[in-house]
Amino acid sequence: MPAPARLDRMLISVTGPDARGFLQNVLTQDLERLDRDRVVYSALLSPQGKVIADMFVWARADGLMLDVDPTRGSDLLRRLSMYKLRANAALEDVSAAFAVVAAGDGLNRGARDPRLAALGQRAIVSTADAAEFKAGERLHEDKRIALGVPDLARDAAAEEVFAGEALLEELDGVAFDKGCFVGQENVSRMKRRATTRKKFCPIAFEGEAFAYGTAVRAGEVEIGSVRTGATGRAIALIRLDRALEAAAAGRALSAAGRGIWLDPPEWLILPLREDAPG
Repeated sequence: MPAPARLDRMLISVTGPDARGFLQNVLTQDLERLDRDRVVYSALLSPQGKVIADMFVWARADGLMLDVDPTRGSDLLRRLSMYKLRANAALEDVSAAFAVVAAGDGLNRGARDPRLAALGQRAIVSTADAAEFKAGERLHEDKRIALGVPDLARDAAAEEVFAGEALLEELDGVAFDKGCFVGQENVSRMKRRATTRKKFCPIAFEGEAFAYGTAVRAGEVEIGSVRTGATGRAIALIRLDRALEAAAAGRALSAAGRGIWLDPPEWLILPLREDAPG
């Protein structure tokens, strides 16, 4: 990301005496970390443990700010308003007053992306200050695809993937030791039993990008689908156990009749590594 760029995001302020406590009870991340970190990565899950929306949670002088994809923001605001009940907290869409900018490094008032340091920095600024930045969604998109980081608003439908499939563990988006959050029981059970077999994983190939949703096959068996991508590389949602078994047996992976191969980053937790004898 060569220069600071403005991202297309929705910003929701959460203020009031109960702001942090209310969100602590529903979101996946431990918000007590905001005593030392400026921003954390988190998500709101369904009671079944599937991702409704992921977001960045920022510590602000007057409360917290949620930095979320605009396609998920209105539903997130609605659901949080339902969960708020009698908590002394106010939620407000403040996207007209604030904006998100991102850069590789050296961003004034910026913080390192809490998912992965290589993603660079991001910051919340006033819309007046953001006017100097050009829109940079494509550059940001290319960066995260290159690094193998899924964008849950683009790579999955709402409530399509479980927290483990969405890589919330690998990308520091869930605190397993903080206690209650919506969907916590299923998330914890899947982690204990190591039952997550389907995950987002980068794939590499020769040539142009595949259409979104193109089936990924191991031999003749469909094991997943391509999501967002670019020339030579894409994010796919795949049964990794079956993909790794196919590779070990010498069966080629393909999409739309073209050869592909897995290119998992070193931080991705692979099922066969979890299940391998110690």
